[in-house]
Amino acid sequence: MTYNSLPNEKVHQNIHKSDIKNINVQNEQDRIYSFFLNLLKQRTATEVIQEFKNLFIDCLYVVEDDSKIPAVYATFLDHKELDFRNTIKRCCYILVNNWEGERKYKYIVDLVNVFEAYQNDTERPEIEKVAVCFSWLDNFVKSKDYQDLKTIAAKYESQNQVHWSNRYTAYLLAAQASDENNSEERRETAKKLSKRLKDKFKFDLAMYITYAQSGSARANKYKNPTILGDNVIRLIKIIVSKKGAFSYTNIANIFIRQTQSQTLAEFKESLQKYLLFSSVELPDFVANLGKQLTENLDAWKSESNDAVINPGLFLRTCNRVIDLLTTENGREPASLFNSLISEGRSLTLVILLLKIVLISKNSRNHLEVRIAKLINIYESYPEDECYCLINFMEVFNITFAIHGEDIEYNLIHMKGEKKPFNPASNLDDYRVFSQLKLGDAAE
Repeated sequence: MTYNSLPNEKVHQNIHKSDIKNINVQNEQDRIYSFFLNLLKQRTATEVIQEFKNLFIDCLYVVEDDSKIPAVYATFLDHKELDFRNTIKRCCYILVNNWEGERKYKYIVDLVNVFEAYQNDTERPEIEKVAVCFSWLDNFVKSKDYQDLKTIAAKYESQNQVHWSNRYTAYLLAAQASDENNSEERRETAKKLSKRLKDKFKFDLAMYITYAQSGSARANKYKNPTILGDNVIRLIKIIVSKKGAFSYTNIANIFIRQTQSQTLAEFKESLQKYLLFSSVELPDFVANLGKQLTENLDAWKSESNDAVINPGLFLRTCNRVIDLLTTENGREPASLFNSLISEGRSLTLVILLLKIVLISKNSRNHLEVRIAKLINIYESYPEDECYCLINFMEVFNITFAIHGEDIEYNLIHMKGEKKPFNPASNLDDYRVFSQLKLGDAAE
C-alpha cells in the first residue's frame, strides 16, 4: 500500500511549486497521521518502516528539478520548519506507541536506525528547494526530539552497546513524560515505558533477594539487577530495618499533621528538623548538613515567611529542598549533592529525598526530572569517572523500590528472636522477605 491508495492520496505525489500556497497545513498533517494509522493495521512493521523512509527521506533523492517538491515537504515550505518537525516527530511516536504496545521493540530500534543511516549519506541532489528539505531533516536528527527517540530505542538495543546512563533510562523517560512541551503521544509513550522499567526493576530485585538468600538451585536464574554485587543484600537489610512505630512513613504522617497551620517560616524550620530526625550520622556531620540547609532555605521566599502554609507553598518548599539536594539549575550538581556523594553518603542523601516524597507525593515527578538532569550532566563522562553518581543511582533505585507501593519487604531474625534490628549486629542472622502487598508472595 502506498499513500496514493488512501483518501490521503497527495502525500506521495510531487506538488508543483505554484500550488504550494493553497495547501492547508492542518489538513495535510491529518492526512499524514491517518496514513500511518491505517498502514499499521494493514502492513508489517518492516513495510511500515520502509514506507516511512520512502515518505520522508527517499523521496528527496528522486526530485529532478526545483519545480516539483515531494508533497510531504511542500506542505511546509512556506517557512514552516517547526510544523514539519512536529509532524515527523508525531509520526515517529504514532509508530513507537503502537510497537511498544505490541512489544515489537526491535522495530523501534529499526526506526531510529533509518535516521542513523541517513546521517551517513552525504550524496544529495543539488537542488535549492530540496536542499531546504534536507536541512530540515538534518536539524531534526540534531534536535532534542530525536535524542529522546534514541533514548527510548537504546533500551532495546544489545546490552553490549548500551552506555552506562541507559541503566537509568526510566528517569530520562520520566522527564520526557513530565515535559509539557512534548506531544501527547510522546509523553504517553515515555510514561508507559518509564513505569514498565521501574516495575521490572522492582520485580527483578524482589526475585533476586528471595533466591540469593535461599541457596536454591533457582538462584542462578534470577540475576542481581544492580551493579553493587552481593553487598546489595546487606544494604537492603539496613534500609528495610527502618520499620515499626518510627518508620519513615509514620514519621511523615506525623509531620504532615503537625505542620498544617504553620507559617512558611515555621514550616521551613520544622522541615529541616524532620529531615535530620533519627539520623545515625555523627553529630558534626548532622550539624553541618543542617547549617547548609538553613542557609539556603531561610533566604528562599523570605517575603512570604509570615504566610500560613498551603498546599502550593508546601509543594514548592519541598521541591526547593529537592533542588538543593540534587541540582538547582540543571547544568551542574548542587553543592550538597556533590559533598554527600563524594563523602560516600549516598544512602543518607537518598533517605533525605525519600522523606521529602513521603510528605509530598506530588514532588515525585519533580524529583525524577532532577535525577534525569543529573544523568544528563554526567553522561558525557566515561563510566569510571562517574562512580559516585552511579553508586548514588543504584542506592536510589533500591531504596525507592523497597518503599514502593506494591511489594512489602520485611526483615526476619532467623533464630526466632524478636528484637529490633541493629546494623552492628550479625547481619547473617537476618533474612529479607518480599511479598506482594495484595497478599500474594512474589514469584
